[in-house]
Amino acid sequence: MAKQRVDRLNSLLKEVISEVIRNDVKNPHIPALITVTRVDITKDLHYAKVYISVIGSEAQKTEAIHALESAAGFIAVNSSKKVVMRYFPELTFMLDDSVDKHMRIEELLHQISKERKEREHENPE
Repeated sequence: MAKQRVDRLNSLLKEVISEVIRNDVKNPHIPALITVTRVDITKDLHYAKVYISVIGSEAQKTEAIHALESAAGFIAVNSSKKVVMRYFPELTFMLDDSVDKHMRIEELLHQISKERKEREHENPE
């Protein structure tokens, strides 16, 4: 039962925090192409890790994380107005590089497929 509650809260917080970042945070260091990929809240509901994905260079990603960390209190206050909880969790922002890893894997698979086709044309046994 508790796991289902935590999962529901993670999903709800993901949507609410994403909305607050998109609509309420006015920081030029936070790019428009930012996505909240998931939220992991602790079992005691006092802390939450917010994983974000940023499209851009490493410098832009680092800058976005720092900007979000500095706006964490603002984001928490505005999010708490939309979610009824006894205590709103303290937010920590983490960079989610799973999208980058996925793109790299796709690139490697495409390269392997291309090389395989080239070999088949060279040796049509």
